[in-house]
Amino acid sequence: MRRSLNSSGRWVVRSALVMASALGLLAVNTACGDATGSATHSRTPVKNGISAKHATPVRNHGTVRVCGAHLCDESGNPVQLRGMSTHGTQWYAHCLTDGALDALAYDWKVDVLRVATYAREGGYETNPRKFTELASRLIDRASARGMYVIVDWHMINPGDPHEDLAEARTFFEQIAERHKHRNNVLYEIANEPHGVSWERIKSYADAVIPVIRSRDPDSVILVPTPAWSSLGLHEFSDEKTVVNAPLSTENVMYAFHFYAPEAREASLAALDRASATLPMFVTEWGTASWKGYGNDFPMAQKFVDLMAKKKISWTNWAVSDNERDLSVFKRGACSAGTFAGTGVLKPAGVWVRERIRS
Repeated sequence: MRRSLNSSGRWVVRSALVMASALGLLAVNTACGDATGSATHSRTPVKNGISAKHATPVRNHGTVRVCGAHLCDESGNPVQLRGMSTHGTQWYAHCLTDGALDALAYDWKVDVLRVATYAREGGYETNPRKFTELASRLIDRASARGMYVIVDWHMINPGDPHEDLAEARTFFEQIAERHKHRNNVLYEIANEPHGVSWERIKSYADAVIPVIRSRDPDSVILVPTPAWSSLGLHEFSDEKTVVNAPLSTENVMYAFHFYAPEAREASLAALDRASATLPMFVTEWGTASWKGYGNDFPMAQKFVDLMAKKKISWTNWAVSDNERDLSVFKRGACSAGTFAGTGVLKPAGVWVRERIRS
């Protein structure tokens, strides 16, 4: 999408600062800790929140932005980011320790980590300060490893995102203010609206996006699509509703979610059609059913192939160790504290890790 002169200017300045930082002209120290917040010393020098030890996704691609129907790197070339989504941080903080993040960044070679802060279900609503701090620490620690980070406001029920609008605005205001200096943070303003129209979702986006833009004007913002971010398919519609009435805001992408056993060819075709016009980002998908069981690797591979062909970025669900097939770690693995390699992974974890590393 075209950018205003002011927006372009800000982007150029930010890009120059990031490049200067990479050359060692700027230095910012970042503290790392475990998922519950205990401090440890970074093992390697950190510049702009990024470890100098490794060639990282952020070093390779720089500040990403939307160009046409793609996510593009700092040079304007279409790029595909591949990575993982956390499960709810209220349940699985023990799967997000320094050891876990090291494994994701350096063993899995994850480009992007989606941090899922649940609006309800024992999450943000129970202790806003705690879950804002937890999300912020995870942004710090993923950034220190050179990953991009998606800040996910994980609303599910009720299906109307307006029900938690005030809380969402406060959450994003605080997160964007703290991390506005970073060039690797994307914002997913709602997870899976359902039972509401596209116009209702757009009005929510119009209320939340300015809160972020006033603090972090150049970051990519991810907007959910109707019917659990299925482009409307799960409520007997299709992608035309969004394609024919996109947001007028610049530098936004549209979220799509699928679970392979339920998605089938209709969802694959809808994503293919929509991505010809809209910048799509598959922020959540699974090899098994959304209920958690029954991997369908052949169907999942069809989506992976399409996303590779069209450079659609994605994050797989989920970094957790419960009994369901969708959890990439074997049950109890996170508590044991060993995360690298395939021995601690379930079949879905082995399969997804291989596709991230390839």
